[in-house]
Amino acid sequence: MASLKLTPSSSPISIPKVVGGVPCSRKGVSFLVKAEHSSSSSSDLQGKCQRRLVVTFGIVAPWISLLSRAPVSFAAESKKGFLAVSDNKDAYSFIYPFGWQEVVIEGQDKVYKDVIEPLESVSVNLIPTSKQTIKEFGPPKQIAETLVKKVLAPPNQKTNLVDASEHDVDGKTYYQFEFTVQARNYTRHALGVITVFNGKFYTLTTGANERRWEKMKDRLHTVVDSFKITV
Repeated sequence: MASLKLTPSSSPISIPKVVGGVPCSRKGVSFLVKAEHSSSSSSDLQGKCQRRLVVTFGIVAPWISLLSRAPVSFAAESKKGFLAVSDNKDAYSFIYPFGWQEVVIEGQDKVYKDVIEPLESVSVNLIPTSKQTIKEFGPPKQIAETLVKKVLAPPNQKTNLVDASEHDVDGKTYYQFEFTVQARNYTRHALGVITVFNGKFYTLTTGANERRWEKMKDRLHTVVDSFKITV
């Protein structure tokens, strides 16, 4: 396990690892796909990760405390080609492409993915924090580089932060970022958005295989732009 220092006053919290920005479970955890058909190859990809990384973000908190499922309501179709998810307990919402299926993974609050294209997915993670805003962790580029290099990619894969920016919506600050993760046989092009609210650090990531980026990028930007705290 590794420790990353972001601020002098910070202490470590545990963060589950993901493969190239795709959420993965610990060894021995099975995946439940809420659809009649599932892709075994995508489950294999999700199940490769076995270690957890300690990153300094605020307080010590095991991910096991986040495994309770919050009530989720589905809108019929908030935008053409998309479906909406609203989590009333954790106070966030976003939309995802029509046709993606929900995948239940330990340590992830929500995951939706294309069962045919395993790198096309969206996931939401929440971890406790004592910080009041995302700005307390540092500027967008610094935080994005930390997440991409230490959390969103295995150490043996090459990463590149393409862009990072800050924007405010309804008085809440969000950091958005774009990055790539290069594995031996593929490159994943991904987007993320992070924020802090009511003692929780929110991370939404989505992406696709680089070969499908031009086809998917507008839809993926729509997903990231849709993420909002609903309180």
